[in-house]
Amino acid sequence: MTSRDEPVVGNWYQDLQRRTFEVVAVDEEQDAIELQHFDGQVEELDFDSWYDLEVEVIAPPEDPTGVFDDLVQDDLGDTERPPRTEHWEGPWTEIDREE
Repeated sequence: MTSRDEPVVGNWYQDLQRRTFEVVAVDEEQDAIELQHFDGQVEELDFDSWYDLEVEVIAPPEDPTGVFDDLVQDDLGDTERPPRTEHWEGPWTEIDREE
């Protein structure tokens, strides 16, 4: 089906080649629609190109990492425990405080 609907920021779409992308910005004054593909690639279309696309609205991907799917848990740091701030030291510990 040809896309006759207006692009909606935040909606995910799939084209005939099964590529998925999200509309991340629409600027009618500049005649620009910005897409971000699941692999991280950013693309800009004009409205005529959008209406020529054959796309369908789909649910957002279950895996939100998308382009970051090749990261291992170590790359993301320790996401289970927040840092303990009571043991942090830095130059601010040497500043005299008015009491």
